[in-house]
Amino acid sequence: MTTAQHPLLQLLNRTSLVLQIAIGLVAGIALALLLPEAAASVSFLGTVFVSALKAVAPVLVFVLVAASIANHQQGQQTHIKPILLLYLVGTFGAALIAVAASFAFPSSLTLVSNSAELSPPGGISEVLKTLLLNVVDNPINALLKGNFIGILAWAIALGFALRHASPSSKQMLADLSNAVTSIVKLVIRLAPLGVFGLVAATLAESGMSALLDYLHLLLVLVGCMLFVALVSNPAIVYFKTRRNPYPLVLTCLRESGLTAFFTRSSAANIPVNLQLCQRLGLHEETYSVSIPLGATINMAGAAITITVLTLAAVHTLGIAVDLPTALLLSLLASISACGASGVAGGSLLLIPLACSLFGIPNDVAMQVVAVGFIIGIVQDSAETALNSSTDVLFTAAACIAEEQRG
Repeated sequence: MTTAQHPLLQLLNRTSLVLQIAIGLVAGIALALLLPEAAASVSFLGTVFVSALKAVAPVLVFVLVAASIANHQQGQQTHIKPILLLYLVGTFGAALIAVAASFAFPSSLTLVSNSAELSPPGGISEVLKTLLLNVVDNPINALLKGNFIGILAWAIALGFALRHASPSSKQMLADLSNAVTSIVKLVIRLAPLGVFGLVAATLAESGMSALLDYLHLLLVLVGCMLFVALVSNPAIVYFKTRRNPYPLVLTCLRESGLTAFFTRSSAANIPVNLQLCQRLGLHEETYSVSIPLGATINMAGAAITITVLTLAAVHTLGIAVDLPTALLLSLLASISACGASGVAGGSLLLIPLACSLFGIPNDVAMQVVAVGFIIGIVQDSAETALNSSTDVLFTAAACIAEEQRG
């Protein structure tokens, strides 16, 4: 005998999550415009949602990866190598597109007098060193700090070690993975309320007036990201799968990019991406590793941000740039973007590293970072949406291509 559901619960179950998020978005905008004081007071809804996602993501990744590897059956194929190649090609391609757009539509900055008191990395070796240290981090510390490189390393090692465990131990790990996944589904159902709180609070506190002075710069940044999302990435997917890429591209943007845009956190969006991969019917052994790995190294949006802001500083200071230097900047931005998650402050703090390529002093470069924080309300959101949706897109493309080949 089944228990009758409340009509409101029935309506929620019949309505798609994307539509609920869209309703939350519109409601948040309306509240911020009509009652800004009330909008600021609902910010805790967004904070709770993002905090819940960030809390569950490290545990989910650790348990899911370990369970997938421990229960992996001999003969089953995983597709990590082609996905890694797609990640690298996509990131480098995004940097090249950003260079081309910066030359075609040069931006100028009004450099601010007070730069953020932050410590950028001293060189590319420091970025790579940070990544390596993250790999060998203490597993408890990695879980506490959300260090996904360290979490992946320990989960993979534990998974391989448990391959020789008893069937009951493997089953317990699989049951734990299913239990954590159930908790994640519950958290994701709160997305409409979370988006409502995030949008209302952001518009009430920041508004859009601070962005008008940097409208041209924002248009170049967001234009590059849209070009990558709607032209470059689909071209890569078509080359890989030889089929119309846009149904998959639009699904990833709608169901992953939309949430990532408002959470502004690749780590917080990992549970959303894992759920999307499951709905797309992809291999769990593949996406359980590629999604958290992509949240760390697949950074097309970060490569665009580093490149565009660096070349804006170069143009403002009147520094001449030749083609070899521009190509070197693309390569440096791609490598730096892959290490962005290993540096506090993300992609913006890697701008001084790129500026050093043109001899720009560190104090001036940090002023460019401060500009980045001013436009971060849009830049960071668009960057995260591109990065996160591309993780699912390239994972799905690699799985589809391997199925066609088989």
